[in-house]
Amino acid sequence: MAEETRGTHPVFDELVARKSVRAFEDREIPDDVRTRILEAAFQAPTAGNQQLYSVIDVRAQEVRERLAELCDHQGFIAKAKMVLVFVADCEKWHAAYEEAGIDARPAGPGDLLLSFADAAIAAQNAVVAAWAEGVGSCYIGDVLEQHEEMRALLKLPAQVMPAVMLVFGYPTEQQMRRPKPLRMPAACVVMEDAYQPLSGEELRAMLASRVGARGYEEWVRAFHDRKYASDFAAEMNRSASRYLEEFGVGGK
Repeated sequence: MAEETRGTHPVFDELVARKSVRAFEDREIPDDVRTRILEAAFQAPTAGNQQLYSVIDVRAQEVRERLAELCDHQGFIAKAKMVLVFVADCEKWHAAYEEAGIDARPAGPGDLLLSFADAAIAAQNAVVAAWAEGVGSCYIGDVLEQHEEMRALLKLPAQVMPAVMLVFGYPTEQQMRRPKPLRMPAACVVMEDAYQPLSGEELRAMLASRVGARGYEEWVRAFHDRKYASDFAAEMNRSASRYLEEFGVGGK
């Protein structure tokens, strides 16, 4: 780690060092480590102390293999030693209200956004705790795809939406040696007092460490085609719109 990014506390250094891991050693994560990872998730900040999320601990190998296929055929998902799906859960509190005899309104877009944030914050706590235990992880955003199959596979009620999936395992030696991709310069991310659109020059500076010898136009075009204009992005948008319809948000 570069000297200028070293902190005064080990937590900072762990955050800087942590990187996504997609290849795992063939050894299980002990139950006590699994418990600590989950407990760290539960201790995350949460709106109104509601914990507007649930965590699906996917143990069945056949379910993991199906998730790997549904999430763009990423085989390493099925090889992970721990698979957690964090879902934005607007069902649980609604059921609690009904249990108290309250005729509660259906959850709406604002409830969904709060619960989605809760789920993502909890997931990040789990990621940080896992790294501190020597366990690697990788976020799987593709769990938002394949709405119909995901809903059936995970038995999701109408107002429960997958936020993120995390896969865990002990990193292979190659994964530990692999350099962590550089992040954008702070000057391109932090905006004082109000949003400030970046100029062309600033946009080029933002991506300079990634573009390399290919040149800005060529690299950005390739990235656009591989990510933003990809089939999986189109499917994610289609699938997400189906989920959002259940919360009274637009859709197609």
